[in-house]
Amino acid sequence: MSRGPVDSGEPDRLYTVTGGRSRADESPFDLVTIVVTESEPALGMQSEHVRILRLCRNPTAVVEVAAHLGLPITVVKILLGDLRDAGRISARHPRSALPGGDRVPPPETLKKVLRALQNL
Repeated sequence: MSRGPVDSGEPDRLYTVTGGRSRADESPFDLVTIVVTESEPALGMQSEHVRILRLCRNPTAVVEVAAHLGLPITVVKILLGDLRDAGRISARHPRSALPGGDRVPPPETLKKVLRALQNL
């Protein structure tokens, strides 16, 4: 069986993309985890990995990666785990960026943000 070009933009079947894995074991990624590329794509990489590396040149949330790729979150988490294990991406939860790490904005602020997003 022959694969197409490395970055054809057309994802393979999901079971092929994930190497038959159906869930990310102990994935540190949730929907709002921020992902940043640490290295450029290598020749011969899986096309979805290449697309993730290009997309995450700027900090990008896991949910955004899934939306841009048009893939289920579970599949994206598996792919991100592969890239993290290879040292090609770094990831952090936005909460860790807050001073103290566990403070959350007041509910009123969150409601305003939600309303603004709904109005977009």
